[in-house]
Amino acid sequence: MPESVRKCIFDPFFTTKAIGKGTGMGMPITYQIVIEKHGGKLDCFSIPGEGTEFIIQIPVQQQVGDSVNR
Repeated sequence: MPESVRKCIFDPFFTTKAIGKGTGMGMPITYQIVIEKHGGKLDCFSIPGEGTEFIIQIPVQQQVGDSVNR
């Protein structure tokens, strides 16, 4: 994919599809789950005409934040 597309793939509502053919929410939701919910890392590497690679890293142990007992 071109660099101009790769830079936008995690932006909400960004899509390369025709109007009405996609919501552009798949990658932003994936980003939110991996990064914000699990404290992981999500990388995208692409060489136009050769292919695209996504690397997802999720920690084995998550840091426990301050929690309130209810």
